[in-house]
Amino acid sequence: MAAVVLVHGLYHRPGHFALVAEPLRSAGIEVAVPELHRGSLSADTAAVQAVVDSLPEPAIVLGHSYGGSVITGLRGARHLVYLAAFAPDAGESAAGLGGATAQLQDAIDTEPDGWTSLHPGRAADVLYGDCSGARAAWAVGLLRAQAPGCGRGVPERHGWKHTPSTYVVCTRDRAVDPLLQRKLASRCTDVREWRTGHSPFVGRPDLVVGLLRELAAEPQPRLDGPVTNRS
Repeated sequence: MAAVVLVHGLYHRPGHFALVAEPLRSAGIEVAVPELHRGSLSADTAAVQAVVDSLPEPAIVLGHSYGGSVITGLRGARHLVYLAAFAPDAGESAAGLGGATAQLQDAIDTEPDGWTSLHPGRAADVLYGDCSGARAAWAVGLLRAQAPGCGRGVPERHGWKHTPSTYVVCTRDRAVDPLLQRKLASRCTDVREWRTGHSPFVGRPDLVVGLLRELAAEPQPRLDGPVTNRS
């Protein structure tokens, strides 16, 4: 049985992947959706690594937005999927790479203790602007506050240098600049472009399900060294 691990980004929860996880499970694919928000990139990466290690075979691992920094540090994945995500190189962090749009920055509310949250009305437009009103409201209702510091974490390993990878550029993204996405995509072995906003797992889950089923159907690669990437 193929296995898929879905890794959410900042402010999000595992429940945001429900519209992707259930169709994959119905197709006979094992799906794990770990909870992040462990306080640091290294802690988030360790939590996902534990899930990957617990599976009976190497998994396809998808990271969304900040989740890309998390999956970059993993070992033992079969394929990495970066969905409008950060794919840092040595010494780089999500925060250092930039790319956050002015719309996203305007949507962030900062508390005196450094925690941040997304203003519900602005979040709907920035993250789910291409979704129906009801679906966007559902997704906004799941958002949670975020402790400071995760985005400044630097991965200790760079999995896209050793593992086949696919980058999905979301060309109508209002949160992470598509220009930065295309730059990061050049590091991966395959690139797709979707005319979606930042969160296709909410607005166009069929696209995400289709890509993951396609990758699950491919023969599992045998890697003995670095992969040949586009960069």
